[in-house]
Amino acid sequence: MLVMLPSQTVENYLKTIHLAQAAQTSPALVPMGQLASALGVVPGTATTMMKALAESGLVHYEPYMGVRLTVAGEKLASLVLRRHRLIELFLVKVLGMSWAEVHDEAERLEHAVSEQLIDRIDEMLGRPEVDPHGDPIPNAEGTIPYRESVDLLNAPLETPLVITRVIDQDAEFLRFVEQRDLMPGRSVVIEARDSAADAVRLRSDADRHTTIGSRTASKVLVRSTK
Repeated sequence: MLVMLPSQTVENYLKTIHLAQAAQTSPALVPMGQLASALGVVPGTATTMMKALAESGLVHYEPYMGVRLTVAGEKLASLVLRRHRLIELFLVKVLGMSWAEVHDEAERLEHAVSEQLIDRIDEMLGRPEVDPHGDPIPNAEGTIPYRESVDLLNAPLETPLVITRVIDQDAEFLRFVEQRDLMPGRSVVIEARDSAADAVRLRSDADRHTTIGSRTASKVLVRSTK
């Protein structure tokens, strides 16, 4: 087995595989086409990298099938996510940046900061469990806390809910849900769903009413407050 020192490219591959796995409903391999598309590279480039990562023990790679992280790969990917999400929270809480602006900044900074600096940031912020979008922050060992939640398409009607996570990092989308007061920590009740009209009608704890489509509802996660 070769030893591959983490580089920005390696970290981006591992993080992308991790996020793709997290979005799956079963422990299947991540297709190479999906991985290449997410990273903006041609499939041949992604395949070459997967072979190198497999030799380093960071992924299980099956030709023509796909890839999955090993335990070692999972830990490295989790530590990249830890840096990214703590930086996002730092930029919002300390520097006052909008939650819609910090993703790209964190993408650039996550490869440049030391683990020592990240731990100081973590300590200063009070060892938070989630970033501004509600994404879980791995601890220093790479363990990600589990938080049970369901999206607004599947949560019960007329039940007090609290928004826990917004899973789309697109700046325009984040501004859209912010305008409708659908940020993590906000309380909401689903009044009705109309599949024919592609509409989900919501009421906030401030008695504000808003209607969103199913695409938006599928990206806003909640949990019951009962």
